[in-house]
Amino acid sequence: MKAEIIPVGTEILLGNIIDTNSSFLANQLPLLGIDLYFISTVGDNQKRLVDTLKQAWQRADLIIITGGLGPTQDDITREAVGKLVGEELKIDEKLWQEILRWHSEFSHYPGKIAQSHIKQAATIPSAQIIRNRIGTAPGWWVEKDDHIIIALPGPPGEMKLMWQEGILPKLKQRVSGEVILSRVIKTFQLGEPKVDELVAPLSKLSNPTLATYANPDGVYLRITAKAKGETEAQRLISQSEEQIRNILSSHIWGVDDDTPGSVIGELLRAKSLSLATMESCTEGLLCNTIASGKESHTYFKGGLLVCCAEAKIACGVDISIIGQYGEESIQVAKVMAKAVRRSLKADIGMSVGGDINPHKDSGDIFIGLSSDKFEQTFTHMLRGNPARIKQQAVYAALFDLRRIMLEEV
Repeated sequence: MKAEIIPVGTEILLGNIIDTNSSFLANQLPLLGIDLYFISTVGDNQKRLVDTLKQAWQRADLIIITGGLGPTQDDITREAVGKLVGEELKIDEKLWQEILRWHSEFSHYPGKIAQSHIKQAATIPSAQIIRNRIGTAPGWWVEKDDHIIIALPGPPGEMKLMWQEGILPKLKQRVSGEVILSRVIKTFQLGEPKVDELVAPLSKLSNPTLATYANPDGVYLRITAKAKGETEAQRLISQSEEQIRNILSSHIWGVDDDTPGSVIGELLRAKSLSLATMESCTEGLLCNTIASGKESHTYFKGGLLVCCAEAKIACGVDISIIGQYGEESIQVAKVMAKAVRRSLKADIGMSVGGDINPHKDSGDIFIGLSSDKFEQTFTHMLRGNPARIKQQAVYAALFDLRRIMLEEV
């Protein structure tokens, strides 16, 4: 089965919101063995939406629309689907009463419902209504001429719940039994061209396939296998993963949902160690990245943000070191790591400082690591806009700590 996703909303095209719905659905479809070939975003224009639906009709068996099911004039998904299949919309009185009842019991905006909501009770003869437990916009399941059209509400919470409860069980009855599974291998310290070169022999395989793509925290490799069952797909993925690990072993830091922060958290928990941080040029990103990890309170003592010399001195950095080497230097980073370890009584102290030049899109980042067993400093010359450099600096610090904790340096 071939699928196309059509997100509807001018706000997506203008960049006002990020389309997380398509990302969610794109991850769900392979689990059913459904091939997704196109995602076509359309604004709130009925003619353009109908044209896009007609195009999708020609190249997909399954069309999934998200958004455009609200009560306002620019919510035009129902009308567009009606035109596509040549059916007239009519108000379903029973559905309208259900919407009124939901509004009176659960709406965040008590009082009389706006009459415009009645359009959410409009339906066509071939549409099966998919109930919405947490909103007023019902979904649609339409079958016509060997095609399935699914219309889901735009709010991600409503869309995901409707998918899980109303759509997924129905689709499972229609698929061939094949599954498509993926695994993502995450690497660091190598650029995308180098990674692609090293794994080139594996990239020529048709099943599983292998794709590389760059992210702020390194280069990812996505292995995708298609098979009659999950066990066989997992076997194909495991074979490729073993080959990739043999080639890139020292550069692999995580898989799938791992983040640099979560990987460090797991290492600290495994070794029963605690961590404290002090940072000056990264605006609290280092602290936030570590604190966001699962059960971070069990290993993270806290972080200090020191944006000036006075703050560094107040947090334990010797004024003479700053005077001798400058406010941002490798020597100051070393003392920062020791000071925060001492101040917050942690097993490991980590610091990030640096000089970021916004006019040259570059920056020298200084990292300090301190414990009873090691004192290490690192310098990284990073490129990009200031926001990117700050994020890369955080990842660099976490990967430096990981290498030391794994005794890879």
